[in-house]
Amino acid sequence: MKSDAMKSGSHRAPQRSLLKACGLTSSQIERPIIGIVNSFNEVVPGHIHLNQIARAVKDGVLAAGGTPLEFNTIGVCDGIAMGHEGMKYSLCTRELIADSVECMVRAHCFDALVFIPNCDKIIPGMLMAAARLNLPSIFISGGPMLSLDDGGRSLDLNSVFEAVGALKAGKIDASELARIEDSACPGCGSCAGMFTANSMNCLTEALGIGLPGNGTVPAVYAERMRMAKRAGGQIMALLEKNLRVRDILTPQAVRNALTVDMALGCSTNTALHLAAVAHEAGIDFSLKLINEISAVTPNLCHLAPAGPHHMQDLNAAGGVPAVMAELHSLGLLDTSLPTVTGHTVGENIADIRVKNHDVIRPAAEPYSATGGLAAMFGNLAPGGGIVKQSAVSPGMLKHSGPAKVFNCEEDAVQAIYDGVIAPGDVLVIRYEGPAGGPGMREMLSPTSAIAGMGLDESVALITDGRFSGATRGAAIGHISPEASAGGLIALVENGDIIDIDIPGRSLSLRVPDEEIERRRRDFKPLAKPELTGFLKRYAAEVSSADSGAVYRTIP
Repeated sequence: MKSDAMKSGSHRAPQRSLLKACGLTSSQIERPIIGIVNSFNEVVPGHIHLNQIARAVKDGVLAAGGTPLEFNTIGVCDGIAMGHEGMKYSLCTRELIADSVECMVRAHCFDALVFIPNCDKIIPGMLMAAARLNLPSIFISGGPMLSLDDGGRSLDLNSVFEAVGALKAGKIDASELARIEDSACPGCGSCAGMFTANSMNCLTEALGIGLPGNGTVPAVYAERMRMAKRAGGQIMALLEKNLRVRDILTPQAVRNALTVDMALGCSTNTALHLAAVAHEAGIDFSLKLINEISAVTPNLCHLAPAGPHHMQDLNAAGGVPAVMAELHSLGLLDTSLPTVTGHTVGENIADIRVKNHDVIRPAAEPYSATGGLAAMFGNLAPGGGIVKQSAVSPGMLKHSGPAKVFNCEEDAVQAIYDGVIAPGDVLVIRYEGPAGGPGMREMLSPTSAIAGMGLDESVALITDGRFSGATRGAAIGHISPEASAGGLIALVENGDIIDIDIPGRSLSLRVPDEEIERRRRDFKPLAKPELTGFLKRYAAEVSSADSGAVYRTIP
């Protein structure tokens, strides 16, 4: 066992003495030491209950003969951080989480790991750490929040953001906004739609690193606690078999995950995070792979924000295994791959059937013949950009319009509320990229403002920042190169015509080449306040969005 390096032999008596100071007995120290990587805190609703999940995991480990030792990571709530300086500190925590887990595990010689994430950056940060450490590992999330019926529609966090826009447009009054505010987030769990957290938790199943149901069983269901106990027991089986993360997290597993991603209509952020996870696992990843897989993968689900269904509906319809069974009927998955269940992908889904074809469309009757995400290329995004095409209205799949340019999110949101943005416009928000932001802020506030003002079927938005999974409409993010790196998005001027062709995967600025060259000669990056602390280090080290916004190697 790896833990023998810090606990076995007479020369390790000091280390055993310290472990005994924590209350461990000699027999507990002799057993495999299982790290319980918990992201509990009292700030984030997706994490407020994770101590209960951890307790259930530890019960499972103890019952199977291991010794669980828990430690924590940080976790930022993207919803609370949205729309202000706090969002600059969201994406960058992914790297902090991966690094902190690595430090704890290497320093204390754990034999195997159970990861307990639930929200946006925490899941990929832990996946990156798992790939880096390559120990027997399993993921058990806290599960999604419920979405409550509100007179024929189901509410979620996005409902509140859009209600703010409706208030500004005079469509509702303050009392109605307050009522929605009180009702939309009824309790613990990751926000209820196919937003980034739930997208990533579902993809742990597709990758084979999470138990079936990990992404969809609601946080408040007793089934979630039973699953946590099973995860604790199963980590001991993985340890006995020495089945490690990179035995499961292979190039074929990443392709499976992208295929499921396209069928589910996951958040655009999955492109960012899968690229980063693949980087840690030494797997080649390109945005062009998204288009390759999307071209042959039907979109089977329209979960919020693309449609009316929420995570509890997907769970009741059979969850991710049912989606995978539909995809397997088309021969789109590699079913020979190992998973943390101890069985192959094919064995996991052998007897699975869809229980509700309103939620999970039959493979022969999809919402669309192509997947939920599209990578866009053109002179505005030679490195690529990402759009959630399954959440775009048909009339906006192709659009040309004049640019309205803003150098930060706050100015763009104010312009939307002030009525500056007109139908047909293409809203450009720049200097919000990984380095230029810094932190590549999510743009749920402007996209929700556009939707709340009734402009989501007539206004497009492009940015070198990114979007919440709750975003809907013709919103194209991750534009690479970003503005601060001299990408063409930095040279766009008000009134320039921007051509968007989502089916054709094209995003172009309709300006003559000689004019572009003139602007480039005169270009000076936007001056911003001097950075300090962690953001200064992050901005200096982070790579572009198309490479997953991972750290570059600094000479």
